[in-house]
Amino acid sequence: MDIHDILRHLPHRYPFLLIDRVTAFEAGKSLVGYKNVTYNEPFFLGHFPQRPVMPGVLILEALAQATGLLAFRSLERGAERNTLYYLVGIDQARFKKPVEPGDQLVLEVDLLRTKRGIWVFDTRAKVDGKVVASAEIMCTEREIEV
Repeated sequence: MDIHDILRHLPHRYPFLLIDRVTAFEAGKSLVGYKNVTYNEPFFLGHFPQRPVMPGVLILEALAQATGLLAFRSLERGAERNTLYYLVGIDQARFKKPVEPGDQLVLEVDLLRTKRGIWVFDTRAKVDGKVVASAEIMCTEREIEV
């Protein structure tokens, strides 16, 4: 999936869209994508000026966006509808190494199960083939008033 496909499936936009491309996708099973981390990211102005580090919560957000792409692409639904995909839980989050400007953050998500509208995913973020963060992420889709 290129950026145009991503924009069709996710409602996020700059500066909060945290996926640049999807390199592998298996409907209902898994997705691999990446985010090119550049010094121009707005969060680096304050986190941290003396040594820029991507905030862990944004790494988790990038992984959550990847789960949204897996879910909506599997269902063949786009972002132009009256629902939102909400993050409802994060378990076993671990951070192993800082992510810095110049890194390519590879996002890997696997669907573990779906039950009563809750999707549960095993997720990993990698840089240079090494895990920098991991978590079990739970999400759900809910109707919104437009």
